[in-house]
Amino acid sequence: MKTAKGKTTNANRKPASGKSKGIFRGGLFKLVLRILKLAFIFFVGSSIFFVILYRFVNPPITFLMIQRGFERKSAGKDWKIDKQWVNFDQIADPMKRAAVAAEDQTFLENHGFDFNAIEAAYKKNERSKKLIGGSTITQQTAKNVFLWPGRSMVRKAIESWFTLLIDVFWSKKRVMEVYLNEIEMGDGIYGVEAASQAYFHKSASQLDNSEAAAIASIWPSPLKWSPTDPSDYVRHRQYFIKRNMRRLGPLDF
Repeated sequence: MKTAKGKTTNANRKPASGKSKGIFRGGLFKLVLRILKLAFIFFVGSSIFFVILYRFVNPPITFLMIQRGFERKSAGKDWKIDKQWVNFDQIADPMKRAAVAAEDQTFLENHGFDFNAIEAAYKKNERSKKLIGGSTITQQTAKNVFLWPGRSMVRKAIESWFTLLIDVFWSKKRVMEVYLNEIEMGDGIYGVEAASQAYFHKSASQLDNSEAAAIASIWPSPLKWSPTDPSDYVRHRQYFIKRNMRRLGPLDF
């Protein structure tokens, strides 16, 4: 009888143990789900907040600037972030035209994305080992201001989210202003004013067509190329940018 009772007791205990494990696993799953939900809400809320904030406040520093600073230190160089913010009206019109001509000729018409350029870049990348981008100025602004350097599907998805927010909350004028003030233009050089002073020893408000096209011609690889000592390839890019500048209609920001 004792043995039977013992067996009965043990038999009764097993389902209870399994049930408790099931409750624990279910509770852990709900906890993880709750954390993910809160993280998603935080990300959405904070991203909207900072996009709206930077609509009125100039971004102080970017992840790329910090990374480049550490790269310089590891190479035995001094920390350098040469950046001088200038307002939209203090940037010469040729520099704005050169940016549109070089990077995004549908800038004033598109809503953050140029799907024809994206499709063309995708087809070219299928045939070439060298990756070609199809990003608009708005996409590049989202990447430069809010994200870290690199290539991944996750980063591209986040970039697309910030691009949508920028297109909703910023004007084209603000996008161009931030873009030209944050873009990397040389070793430790960021923004059109610092580039203009470094390369041509003048203010960004005084740049002419050739100088503006020369600066825009190095943007794909500003650490390797120079607007004042261009390679044949960079000269070729400068020629096409100047040609596209002449073809552009009026830029009504």
